[in-house]
Amino acid sequence: MKAFPETKSLPPSRRFDVAALAAEREGERYALHSRYMNEMMVRVFQTIGTDVGFQRGEGQYLYDRRGARYLDLLSGWGVFGVGRNHPLIREALESVLAAELPNLVQMDVSVLAGLLAERLLGFVPYLDKVFFANSGTEAVEAALKFARRATGRTEIIHCGHAFHGLSYGALSLNGDAIFKDGFGPLLPDCVEVPFNDLAALEKALSSGKAAAFIVEPIQGKGVNMPDDWYLRDAAALCRKYGALFIADEIQTGLGRTGRFLAVEHWGVEPDMVLIAKGLSGGHVPVGAVLTRKHVFEKVFNRMDRAVIHGSTFAKNDMAMAAGLATLEVIESERLIANAERLGARLLKSFAAMEQRYELVKAVRGKGLMIGVEFGKPQSLKLKAAWGVVEAVNPGLFCQLITLPLFEQHKILVQVAGHASHTIKLLPTLVIDSADCEWIERSFDAVIADSHRVPGAVWTLGKTLADHALKARATK
Repeated sequence: MKAFPETKSLPPSRRFDVAALAAEREGERYALHSRYMNEMMVRVFQTIGTDVGFQRGEGQYLYDRRGARYLDLLSGWGVFGVGRNHPLIREALESVLAAELPNLVQMDVSVLAGLLAERLLGFVPYLDKVFFANSGTEAVEAALKFARRATGRTEIIHCGHAFHGLSYGALSLNGDAIFKDGFGPLLPDCVEVPFNDLAALEKALSSGKAAAFIVEPIQGKGVNMPDDWYLRDAAALCRKYGALFIADEIQTGLGRTGRFLAVEHWGVEPDMVLIAKGLSGGHVPVGAVLTRKHVFEKVFNRMDRAVIHGSTFAKNDMAMAAGLATLEVIESERLIANAERLGARLLKSFAAMEQRYELVKAVRGKGLMIGVEFGKPQSLKLKAAWGVVEAVNPGLFCQLITLPLFEQHKILVQVAGHASHTIKLLPTLVIDSADCEWIERSFDAVIADSHRVPGAVWTLGKTLADHALKARATK
């Protein structure tokens, strides 16, 4: 006997159509968020003009309430590596629901969790164990606990300009003060060193107090690249001084840079690897810590410590199914190779723009994680216009690029961090050559317009500067 009646047999009064409810209340989306959630975020969207009411997502594209198609170069901050609403991911999730699995029994183990752990370690064969979490920041928190427990030490070394999450442990490792201000005191014994500075790292490690060094192989805030020897030598220094080497691959992993993990570009084998974002398939949040056996067994070393660290929802069947399906899509559709090939094309195109346009100062990245940095020009008219905009709000110039890209060319992209002069491209791994042509044509047109003074771009700059000044006056 069924505990619940079949959904199809329910009377209309008992059915719950969420899609119909969303459609019915669509016109209230900003009012609801302003009243019950983050009003400031709504104001941001309205100010920069992205309040077009996105209705649908498919692959690399978004569609607004009027049916206009946009190319998404944010991919939900890297969540949609395999694109939005991939049919194989949806099929996997529907199959789990249809199977009525005994999810989260807690006094048993999930076969899907075991299968996902097996599949992940197949990509990273030098690691032995997997701990699942609900998000990237939870994976960071777990790694910090594991490192302290495994080494008996307390210090965690991290890099300036890093971003590892916003819960207290992860926040303590962030290199941008704007995220920390007003939230102290933070986790003690966190030591910051400059990114790409081996001498500073060795000095911090030489105290013998460090449990671990955690680093993004490519820093997300700015798309900052390591020197070719940095990560390899950093790992060697960690071994020398008895600290664990933790690679935060939450944004760079799962094929984003043209390798399954970004550390593969430099031949590095960390003691722990953190992944999340794209592993979700864009549907069910999931994070994971991949680690060496000796680290894991220092944490879970006795039966009475089997539950010493965990998370209620971490190994839920929907998340595990999403992860398994995502890895299947990445492999079967050869998305890592696609990221490498099309990333190389885009980097070459942007490098050519760097040669043509004085406002473009640097282009960097690997695969489909690309940063285009803008900087102070040399010609007098451009220098004066730049000075006016940047004096109001450092980093404001980049909005003179991102807003026309959105409004005129239907490309969704944003800066790589607070007050940053770098625009970051983080598209889905399913983009194709036609999308690359769309990106190249659009960026070239907008950057060319930004070199015309007076011009539409600088008129927009004056408008944004006026908005910023008015906002300050009302504080």
